[in-house]
Amino acid sequence: MGAVIGGLWQRFFNEGIYTAIADKANQKALGIYTDFAADEKADYTAVAACETNSAPKTGEYTVCKIPAGRYAKFVVHGDMVQAVAAAWQEIWNMDLPRTFQCDFEEYQDDCMDDAEIHIYVGLKDEE
Repeated sequence: MGAVIGGLWQRFFNEGIYTAIADKANQKALGIYTDFAADEKADYTAVAACETNSAPKTGEYTVCKIPAGRYAKFVVHGDMVQAVAAAWQEIWNMDLPRTFQCDFEEYQDDCMDDAEIHIYVGLKDEE
């Protein structure tokens, strides 16, 4: 799955998709992982995205709304690829009451060597 997600980011930035998205709310990029699988063989859908102030006017883009709810937040610093992969390894080994509905990464900058990334993991409501 790492190769698939890496390819998704390559297309997002190298093919000008990120640049072409109008009305960005900020300069942050988002990696969104949802339980809605576009491919029946997949466990989840991965989306490279950015926050916008309004929905796109053309059908060229997918609109994905992050659901409201409880999220555990993890702040990661370091190499953009390696630090995120290591953080997810740790998160997967934690005993969190996860919803597996929506998790997302918020890339605070585009520094590949010393990035700051916020990872949000969807949690079940407290009972």
